[in-house]
Amino acid sequence: MKVIIAEKPSVAREIAKVFGATTKKDGYIEGKGFTFTWAFGHLLQLAAPQEYGYYGWSVQHLPMLPPKFKLSIRKVKTKDGLVDDPSVKKQLDTIQKLFDESTEIIVATDAGREGELIFRYIYYYLKCKKPFKRLWISSQTDEAIKEGFRNLKPGSDYDTLFNSAHCRSQSDWLVGMNATQALSLSSGIRGAVLSLGRVQTPTLAMICSRYLENKNFVPETFYQVSIHPDKDGQVFKAISAENYKTKEEAQAVVDQVQDVEGGFPQGGHILQVEAKPRKEPPPLLHDLSSLQQEANKRKGFTADQTLNILQNLYENKLVTYPRTGSRYIGDDVFAGVPVLIEKLEQHPLFGKQAIALGSATLNKRSVNAKKVTDHHAVLTTGETPHQLSADQQAIYDMVAGRMLEAFHQDCIKEVTKIVVQSGAKFNASGTVIHTAGWRAVFNDKEDDKKDEENATLPKVVQGENLPITAKALLEKQTKPRPLYNEASLLKALETAGKEIDDEELRYAMKDSGLGTPATRAAIIETLLKRNYIIREKKNLVPTPTGIAVYEVVKNQQIAQAELTGTWEKRLEEIRSGASVTDFQNEIKTYTRAITSELLAQGKSLKIPTAATTGVKVSA
Repeated sequence: MKVIIAEKPSVAREIAKVFGATTKKDGYIEGKGFTFTWAFGHLLQLAAPQEYGYYGWSVQHLPMLPPKFKLSIRKVKTKDGLVDDPSVKKQLDTIQKLFDESTEIIVATDAGREGELIFRYIYYYLKCKKPFKRLWISSQTDEAIKEGFRNLKPGSDYDTLFNSAHCRSQSDWLVGMNATQALSLSSGIRGAVLSLGRVQTPTLAMICSRYLENKNFVPETFYQVSIHPDKDGQVFKAISAENYKTKEEAQAVVDQVQDVEGGFPQGGHILQVEAKPRKEPPPLLHDLSSLQQEANKRKGFTADQTLNILQNLYENKLVTYPRTGSRYIGDDVFAGVPVLIEKLEQHPLFGKQAIALGSATLNKRSVNAKKVTDHHAVLTTGETPHQLSADQQAIYDMVAGRMLEAFHQDCIKEVTKIVVQSGAKFNASGTVIHTAGWRAVFNDKEDDKKDEENATLPKVVQGENLPITAKALLEKQTKPRPLYNEASLLKALETAGKEIDDEELRYAMKDSGLGTPATRAAIIETLLKRNYIIREKKNLVPTPTGIAVYEVVKNQQIAQAELTGTWEKRLEEIRSGASVTDFQNEIKTYTRAITSELLAQGKSLKIPTAATTGVKVSA
């Protein structure tokens, strides 16, 4: 008997259906010589401190550095405290029985770091010694599942993936458990449970730092001058090339602007005209993080909402693997793209664009096999959606629309800059799109045109003089950087806080970011659950608790985004075969240092006792 273990019951049912297995049992399905069973996500976790002899919270126990980590059954709350989840114990017994009876084990948990960890922890906890094979697929369509089973991989091919996942799990335990206890105990606040974590704390630091910068920002008034030259009846707006600190300086510039002198219209002299054609390449395909950002901007969805909706679309065979960190596909996948585009010809929003692309040469900017990691970018599968909710349809349309954009032609536009002399120098700029290309898919206004003063500019010639129909003194104020919302925070997490707009450069830094595309939504939700941040309209704003914790840790290593970002890179290197022992030793050294720092600094924590209520320990 071959046993196939999936990550959750719904996936096991879909795979069983492909095989024609229909006999339902308690905790598994069987038929056609196969048995299909499942986990419920993480059934097992690294054991709590007391299981290593660290009873109670005590400074004498810190830092807690277990010589060997143990696995423990997932816990649930009861009136008697935390106990082993009885449903997990029951399912583990079922899996144990099936593994013992099996001739072959096939792993069908999600094909990624956490999916590998879920299976391996079960495998090792049950002390199973049987060899296993790995199903590695990027789509849940029937054909993809069948193709995956025709190409099963030896389980040992994914040992380094497990090593990376296990190191991530251990480092989160070591840093989270020790830092949380160190800060909570040293604060002197009775009953305080102040959660810190390897990734959540630098993320909190980014939110708090931006909030305080914004709150303490003192706007400075400055002045500009605007003029409105007229070219054969088409009036356009030009702004002074310089900003002026005082109203008097700006007024002097206004006074210099001449409308008509001696009856001849020489109010504005055209010093320079630059009209440059520009090709704007299409955006890259979506990975999870970029899709979460778009969904937040377009629909206000949280990162967690988007991930859950996308996971549902994946399990319903409509999109490919959702937790991907890649925005590229290989040539093998690209070969199937024309068929996927053809399937969208009946789409109510994108049908015309899909038809147009059917006869065009597809753009290959998103095609690069070397940049595809475990899974390629998110694509539609060609299956026709039926009865989607409004939210599901919105996310599906973002995937489908981005796919059409990514393979579309460049947007061809002309960017014009006019320099006008009228006492001082004034600049006018405008953009004219000649060929919409990929921008025709959503017909969105260009980001770089939102601040332009002119929709279009007239044709003017260097050296000519134009009458000035109006002039004005403008009083303006400097503005702080905006508070983080989920879209801008996700973007910043990709590069460990560095503000990088270029999407290819940002993508190149993804292995040095905070967390992974699959975990960033959970980081935000953890901070909300800890009462460290709240959602205020679309913004993420720290609470007094969050600010108090930040003020203590802001100069400590645990709050440094770049340091944590380098660990994410190291975890990816372990995935490629780098030393596990070296990383573990570094984390232990770091744990000793951060525990010492926090034990010394905790007394400076100023926080209302009530604000700590309900805050949990984070691993």
